[in-house]
Amino acid sequence: MPRSLHSIALLTAMSALSTPAWAAQNIKQGALPQLAKPIAKQAVPYRPLAQRPLRPQPPHPQPETLAPAEPRPKWTGNGELGYASANGNSTTESLNGRLNLKYADGFWAHSFDLSGLRATGEFTSTAADGSTRLERRTTANRYTVNGNSAYLMDARGTINTSLRHEQDDFGTYSRQQSLSLSYGNRVVDGEKAQLDLQIGPGYRRTHHRLDDEEQAGPIARGRLGLKYAMSENTELVNTLLVESGDYNTFAQNDLGVSVAMNSHLALKAGWQARHNSNVDDDRKKTDTLTTMNVVYKFK
Repeated sequence: MPRSLHSIALLTAMSALSTPAWAAQNIKQGALPQLAKPIAKQAVPYRPLAQRPLRPQPPHPQPETLAPAEPRPKWTGNGELGYASANGNSTTESLNGRLNLKYADGFWAHSFDLSGLRATGEFTSTAADGSTRLERRTTANRYTVNGNSAYLMDARGTINTSLRHEQDDFGTYSRQQSLSLSYGNRVVDGEKAQLDLQIGPGYRRTHHRLDDEEQAGPIARGRLGLKYAMSENTELVNTLLVESGDYNTFAQNDLGVSVAMNSHLALKAGWQARHNSNVDDDRKKTDTLTTMNVVYKFK
């Protein structure tokens, strides 16, 4: 046997000895295992940078020291109206009303108050010849305007500028005007009760109805305001104003109890007392007024 064939036979024998029996059987039957085909690479489409989605950015941390936004200026207030009429042996009519507005803007708080009263009645007058006739006369005609601007110094203290004008056709003083500068403080500030005090100097000018004379001079002004929540829908309000000068001391107290029917409407019973220390001989020093009004609140 040639040497080359002898070498081939030797290699074949060595392969047979190293190949397992199950593999040799498969080789004879032609069932060789198929090699895994290489995975074809898929083409990735090109997308321009402008069309690629941006990664979400984490939110920027908000500084904790930022001050809260200041509340917007806000109007609040209420209006009330009452009417009474009597007919029969006597005929009388009366009308009273009040409008109160408040405006808050930062460190400033402004208030405006307008109130009025008018009453008429029929009276029998006797002529010189003895004949009688009915006459309708005005028995009360008064209105008052109050304005106040307050600068908030802190949570309780205020500096106030106040203006008051009153016209009364049947009082000793047909006209009273005052301007004052005062310091105010909320003495009591609870969940149910609030008590505000104001005190300071001012200047007043009055007109005497009978003498037709003007009087003017400095005054001391004090004001007390009380609010007390008696229940969830019942509130008591009392306001006392005093203006004292050389020739007259004027004081007015307004007491009211209101019962809310809903968020806007309420019924209010009120009592007012007005006092002037220096009046004419035919006039009383104190006038009182009792009212029952319907109140409308707007926010």
